[in-house]
Order: sequence, then structure tokens, then C-alpha cells
Amino acid sequence: MSWGDQSRNGRILIVDDAIENIQILNHVLGEEHELLFALNGAKALELAHAQQPDLILLDAVMPGMDGYEVCAVLRAEPEVQDIPIIFVTALTTPEDETRALEAGAVDFITKPFNMAVVKARVRTHLTLKRQSDAMRELTLTDALTGVANRRSFNDTFGNEWRRCARASAPMSVIMIDIDHFKSYNDAYGHQAGDACLQAVASAMKHCAGRPQDMLARYGGEEFVLLLPNVAAQGAESVAQHILQEVRTLAIPHRMSTASEIVTVSIGAATQAPCEGGNPEMLIRTADSLLYQAKKSGRNRYCAA
Repeated sequence: MSWGDQSRNGRILIVDDAIENIQILNHVLGEEHELLFALNGAKALELAHAQQPDLILLDAVMPGMDGYEVCAVLRAEPEVQDIPIIFVTALTTPEDETRALEAGAVDFITKPFNMAVVKARVRTHLTLKRQSDAMRELTLTDALTGVANRRSFNDTFGNEWRRCARASAPMSVIMIDIDHFKSYNDAYGHQAGDACLQAVASAMKHCAGRPQDMLARYGGEEFVLLLPNVAAQGAESVAQHILQEVRTLAIPHRMSTASEIVTVSIGAATQAPCEGGNPEMLIRTADSLLYQAKKSGRNRYCAA
């Protein structure tokens, strides 16, 4: 089985301070799944954030930070709190199992391993995770355009703000508004308006090619593009690309005062997030720059 097939079958983080246990689980699960390994709690938290596994197999008893502490930290952090955790431990009493479940684990496997039980439970919880992710995707996607909705943007924006703050990395936000869209709807009808929104959204998605970039419908004819780890110069380059991609669609718009075709106005803002900072200020700045672009004649971008 190829690495790509293993990745599609689920990425699993195995956390155990005993090398022999990791070797056993690697033998049992390595053929079907992409595996990550950590020998202590600190490394487990680092990998969970960086690699976003689909499932964590977590030893309860480890030196330093034990499994219960690791589980508590994971459940408290929004970026990783939805990753299912199975405790894998030599502890066997009902009290131990109860403690694990109360800490936020979804299951409890005892050592020594029963290979068939390990594989069956891993498959079960990976299937449940995929179903949960699919349902969540439906609630976080704009039905008309297929891009993220505002709720999804708000969730991701907060997570990326914290991540960029930890990494001392910049973050850029681009606000986009379709010029004179109400006039377009009035002139061409709402079906044409829907088709226009879909085409413009599709064009803008091409301008946000990295996995961490997020394009969302912010409301009506307004969109927002989140660009983590992108400085001001990069945001301006993306804004220019968006302008050109939308113009290339060449959708007629006889009611526009900005052009004979559908165009957009853009505000692009960049900030260096910090712990305790105000993420809403970045949104407000981008929105203010969008207003400035519209006031200056539309079909352009303003950046800061």
C-alpha cells in the first residue's frame, strides 16, 4: 500500500514512552494507516498541532506529563479538541477506564494488545471521525458558492490568529465586494446573480492556493480571504491576482459605473498577531480599506 493510500485511511498519532509498544502498534497498523510517533506528552502536543492527526492512541502512564494531562490539554485547545483519543494502557480497573472517559477519551484499550480489537476499534473511530468531519463540513460551507461560510471563517480566524501569534508570523485578511451587485441582480435577475456569485467565488479560489488559505462568503456579495503567514507584499500580490481573475471572467454588467463587466473592490490588511491582541482590529482595518477602494471608484484594491 502506498503512502497516499495510508494517508487516506487515516493519520494516527501513537504516544507511548515504551519503544516496544510503539513497534507493536506500528506492526499492527502501519500497513493501513499513516503513523506518527511521540515518546512523551510534550512531543505529542507538538505533533497534534502541527500534523492534525485523525486519531490519537495515548498511553496513560508516562513520565513527566501523563496521558490524562495530555488529554486535558488537547480537549482545552480549539485547534485539536475534536481529535478522538483512545487510551492504550496497562491499567485495567473500571475506575481507570472511567477516569480516561471522563478526561475526554472516546475509548480504552488495555495492554497486552489484542491485535484484532486494536484494529477494529481504530477503524470504528476513524469512520466516526470521517462522518463527523463530513457533517461539520456541511454546516460550515456556503450552499450557493461552495466556499466556507462566515461561521467557518470566524472559527478558523481565531485558531489561525493564535497559531500565528505563537509562531510570531504575520497574518493578512482581504475583504472583497462585488461592485454594484444589487444593480446586477435588478438588471439580470436573481438566477443570473447566483451564477455570478458562483463564478466570482470560483475565480477567487484560484488565488488562494495554499491549504491554509481560506476563502469565505462573508455575507451577500461580500467575501473574505484569510492568508496566514502572509506579509503585506504577499497580500497585495493576491489582491492584484483576484482583480485580474474576476476581470478575466468578462461577465457583462451594463449597470456598473466601474466597468462594462463585473469587477470587485478589495481591502487588504496585514498584522502581526500577538497573545492578548485584538484580532477584530485586522478585520475592521481590511473592511475600512475596502470602503476606501469603493469610495475611490471601485474595481481596485487598497492595502495597508
